[in-house]
Amino acid sequence: MPRHPSLCAQRYFEDFALGEVFALPSRTMTDALFAAFQLASGDNHPVHYDVEYCRARGMPHMLAHGYQVAIQTAAGAGLFPHMVEESLKGFLEQGSRFLAPVYVGDTLYCTLTVSELKPGNTTGVLTLATEVLNQRDERVSDGFQKYLLRKRPA
Repeated sequence: MPRHPSLCAQRYFEDFALGEVFALPSRTMTDALFAAFQLASGDNHPVHYDVEYCRARGMPHMLAHGYQVAIQTAAGAGLFPHMVEESLKGFLEQGSRFLAPVYVGDTLYCTLTVSELKPGNTTGVLTLATEVLNQRDERVSDGFQKYLLRKRPA
């Protein structure tokens, strides 16, 4: 069976540095993305799918669900998971804050920044700070993700 080729050189816990930034591809929040999220989440509140309901309440368009914004920081959208294919033991924890509304038509720019490195004996916990900016450079969300990584084999 052919081996799936790695897209990046493999990295282990000690290969990461505080402040290292991983940019994710930008994404414009379209009607189709809203519909797909509604289908996947089962959330049926009209603020997320009824434009006229939103406009009657002073919003310019449909409002993104907080989780719809949070998933934009999924590390799998970038190179990070490819870097840790050999060292990743688990995704441990995630937290998010929602700071400003996101509407259909907004373009989101997400970054993951190494904010903490807690070494253990054979593994370490790497924390990535998440940040989501819109097209006006307004921070709409921030948070964190924690990963358990192996240390480099001796």
